[in-house]
Amino acid sequence: MNRRLFFREALSFSAQALQANPVRTLLTALGLVIGNASVILVVTISLTSRDLILDKIRGIGSNLITAYYDAGTQDATKAAADFVKLSDVEAVRKQLGSRIVAATAVLSNTDRLMIEGRERDVTVLGSDEYYHSVRNLVLLGGRFLHSTDVALRQKVALVDEKLCRSLYGGPHAAVGQVVKVHGLQFTIVGVFKERTPTFGLSELGDNGAILIPFTVLAYFNPVERVDPMYVQVRSAGDVQAVNQAVAGILGARHRDGARYTVNNLTAILDTANSVATVLTLVLILVSAIALIISGIGIMNIMLVTVTERTREIGLRMSLGASRRAVLMQFLLEAVLISVGGGLIGIILGLAVPVAVNTFVDEVRIPISIASVAIAFGVSFLVGLIFGILPANRAARLNPTEALRYE
Repeated sequence: MNRRLFFREALSFSAQALQANPVRTLLTALGLVIGNASVILVVTISLTSRDLILDKIRGIGSNLITAYYDAGTQDATKAAADFVKLSDVEAVRKQLGSRIVAATAVLSNTDRLMIEGRERDVTVLGSDEYYHSVRNLVLLGGRFLHSTDVALRQKVALVDEKLCRSLYGGPHAAVGQVVKVHGLQFTIVGVFKERTPTFGLSELGDNGAILIPFTVLAYFNPVERVDPMYVQVRSAGDVQAVNQAVAGILGARHRDGARYTVNNLTAILDTANSVATVLTLVLILVSAIALIISGIGIMNIMLVTVTERTREIGLRMSLGASRRAVLMQFLLEAVLISVGGGLIGIILGLAVPVAVNTFVDEVRIPISIASVAIAFGVSFLVGLIFGILPANRAARLNPTEALRYE
């Protein structure tokens, strides 16, 4: 018999047998539906959470390096010469040249402002025109610092969103207002926020911050101390090399024994990637266990089916059906159940991200084609592997004994 015709007949018999018991077929396939939907959703959730975490980390600053003096237990006055200086920032700019986008200095101080009827400590930062781009700040109103503000020591200021809302209610109401810092009047020219919140862990603090030109703030700081220096590297692949170069420049410009901490986000990004990968593997393993349990369920049902259809098998064999044809029919039944359930599960699993991507503009959920292919392949293998034993048992039945079976 032609192989194609043989396969077609076996497939037709299998489909008819499954249609004869639709409820049993559906319940048997249910495990595959749930298992495959779980695989798709697990991978989707994992990819989405990984991308969200990585975007948040990158949102702090792209290819960012931070450098500061690690005083340890040393007295601040004795360590005054060891602090990172403005001249160090200029040296980094000159020596690293085209390898970096920008390098910026941050001087810090505090002052007390009357906010909502009481005095509060507010962080006062001094920096330059590069600070907002290196720190990836978002402008809510007005403008950022210009190079002329720094060069001409202009008494202009930016306030962060939290302080702005406490003092003026909103960004546009704040622009043009005058705020007094260290006894001097500064005109507010802009309102900003961090693109990715650092929850008070950055130099901006948690109680509100005012940003002014560092050339003005330097008058109020008894010791020149850049803490931190930020360097934005042009190429992601060059971050580690530039990190070492910055450490080398600081070490060469200060006394032996002075310790400087130079960090970048690469290690954090790598850790986040590793955690996401491990989490994905664990969740896929859990889903795989569900698929294996579904396969065992298919095998049990098929074994029961073989027992129930013993007389039918004997009749087919007595009419000339070969053992190979019987084996093929029952094997195809198992495969059809698993693949059918798998396809329904894949559709359900894809329905969630597709619906979100279609109806929610602000969120983009990635769809993994690899997870779809793996889910389908696993469904096929589950049917094939767990269908072999029942199919083999059906093919080994003795036709005479099968016809006598009650």
